[in-house]
Amino acid sequence: MTEDLIVIPRASWDPSPSLRDVVAIFFRQRRLWLISFALIFCMTFSWGIFFPSYQAEMKVLVRKGRLDPILTPTPTQSPLIEDQEVTEEELNSEVELVQDQDVLREAVTNSGLLSGWRMPWKLGGSDEVRLAHAVRQLGKQVEVEAVKKSALITVTYDSSDPQRAAAVLHCLAAAYLEKHQEIRRPSGQFNFFQQQMLESGHELQQAESRLMDFSQMQGVVSASLERDAALKRLSDADASYRETSVALAEARQRVRGLQASLKVLPERTTTIIRSSDNPQLLGQLKMKLLELGLKRTDLLTKFQPSYRVVEEVDKQIAETKAAIAAEDKFPVRDVTTQPDPNNQWSRAELVKSRVEIGALEARANASESLVADYRTSAQQLGDQAIEQEQLIRSLKAAEDKYLLYESKREESRIGDALDQGGILNVAIAQKPRVPALPLWSLWTFGAVGLLLGGTVSTGLAFTADYLAPGFRTPEEVTAYLGSPVLASLPEETDLR
Repeated sequence: MTEDLIVIPRASWDPSPSLRDVVAIFFRQRRLWLISFALIFCMTFSWGIFFPSYQAEMKVLVRKGRLDPILTPTPTQSPLIEDQEVTEEELNSEVELVQDQDVLREAVTNSGLLSGWRMPWKLGGSDEVRLAHAVRQLGKQVEVEAVKKSALITVTYDSSDPQRAAAVLHCLAAAYLEKHQEIRRPSGQFNFFQQQMLESGHELQQAESRLMDFSQMQGVVSASLERDAALKRLSDADASYRETSVALAEARQRVRGLQASLKVLPERTTTIIRSSDNPQLLGQLKMKLLELGLKRTDLLTKFQPSYRVVEEVDKQIAETKAAIAAEDKFPVRDVTTQPDPNNQWSRAELVKSRVEIGALEARANASESLVADYRTSAQQLGDQAIEQEQLIRSLKAAEDKYLLYESKREESRIGDALDQGGILNVAIAQKPRVPALPLWSLWTFGAVGLLLGGTVSTGLAFTADYLAPGFRTPEEVTAYLGSPVLASLPEETDLR
């Protein structure tokens, strides 16, 4: 009969330790646990006794008590600071400035921290290398933190020597304030503006000399005012010349009109006409007619009417009657005449106009010459005014430049005085002091030693127990081999 071989696999051991198992580990590794615990506790407590840590602290206040003027090519206007609150960016900038490498380097150099430290052998070498490592170490040890909801910055430094801790913070504060002053307001401004002011003052003197020489050589005080006055005189003279030309044309036209009028106007005008008889002549004619009638009568008494003498008398009587009739028909006229007033007025006005034309022609010639003189003078004064205005602008520019640099120099002087007086936008609100008490008390080191020793020793005990070979309990044998344990003997140490 064939029998099959059955291989029974070894049961895997999945321990689930109980409280007893845990306590048993401490009992099995009690020597290691006690030695490690005592050693760690003693080392921690001894460190607290022989190497205490002292912490020096200082506080920096960031404020806006001073506003440096901006370097601009124009006069600086006085700004009105409306917001006195320090922004988060400004506070963070100051925090970073405290941790600046230049500030830390200056603090390490001035505090003697480099010479007092014992650098590891691997950091040996040149002084620059040792300084760089010291600066790096100081940067790690210095803690800079901005206090929330305030304008304060807290700076702390830990050291085993309280004097060194305070000295390092003192040097750090001095280097920080110097750096703040350097970056906020560069040095050398006063000397720069002093030099620029002297140069601009020399330029101002040269501009004044050129202006005075020009005034003396050209014989003008204010060419622009004199040019304006000359232009006004030129305008008046030109207007007078034009008025004279108009008056002259008017006078000539008047002369031509008067000459035309004189051709048609009579020299004399009849004013009185009288018609009357000539009584003497009529009397003489009538007396003669009477004498001739008497003579004819007398002759008729002697002669016949056909007698030649009688006929002559009749002829004379007819002539006398004809003369009397003609006298009655054409009486004596008395005509009175006088010079024509229009003709006389025209002649007088003609003479007056001719005289006036002569005067106007002379006046026009003089006005034309005066206008030409004024125009030439105005042109010269215009050129002189342009040149003088250029000199005045140069003088004004030099004066403005001089006053600008003088103002900037005064601002720099005030800034230097404020720097010397320590008036900055930051201030050491709390100066570092030598700490009298260590950062951690002996009770703290004792508690830390207990906690650290218990944790490390417990870990070592569990690690050693886990790494120890062999079986420690019958249960481990049964669980690992899958076979029952018939008997177990305790350790010799346990029997004792």
